[in-house]
Amino acid sequence: MHDVHRCWPRHGNDHRASVITSNIFEFEGFRPVVHESAFVHPNATVTGNVIIGKDAYIGPGAAIRGDWGGIVIEDGCNVQENCTVHMFPGVTVVLEVGAHIGHGAIVHGARVGRNCLIGMNAVLMDNATIGAECIVGALCFVPAEMQIPERKLVVGNPAKVIREVSDEMIAWKTEGTRLYQRLPSQLHASLRPCDPLREVEANRPTQVTGYKTWKEKHNT
Repeated sequence: MHDVHRCWPRHGNDHRASVITSNIFEFEGFRPVVHESAFVHPNATVTGNVIIGKDAYIGPGAAIRGDWGGIVIEDGCNVQENCTVHMFPGVTVVLEVGAHIGHGAIVHGARVGRNCLIGMNAVLMDNATIGAECIVGALCFVPAEMQIPERKLVVGNPAKVIREVSDEMIAWKTEGTRLYQRLPSQLHASLRPCDPLREVEANRPTQVTGYKTWKEKHNT
């Protein structure tokens, strides 16, 4: 049984061991499987028949509900803040390697192909399939049963394929996903509860990633 009252230790070097697991739940004999290199935020909830692969990131507020069916989140995926992954009974949801699920998106009974980008607050409905290396725009609604071929740019409500995804676009997407693939190890190493400061330090460092948005890349 998980100790739902376990707290993070404030001292010591083994930060990986300090990750709270109180929001990971066994259900009807199914216990989630989470690779040790993955990171599930303590404010996310993972339930039942769920398998999470290497270097995957599950953000705070995400609900990964494997109670009525299965969920497979393959290596290098990220499921960002406030996303929901669920299904009708008997269905298995698969997020293939490197799938990138933006803030607030819902994946209900759908399959997301390798190295896809699903935009913020998009909704993917039952038995929809998103082909490899597709980009689905923010707020897009992909209806049930829709089959989207590989390398398509998809927008709208209902969803509509508007063009091919270029090599340049998929390279930009892949670069962004790599940030999330590095994030789990950074979180294991440095995330811990703290008391807030009361004023900004004089030598507060600047965060630098070198990553540029699509617009920034094309305005330079």
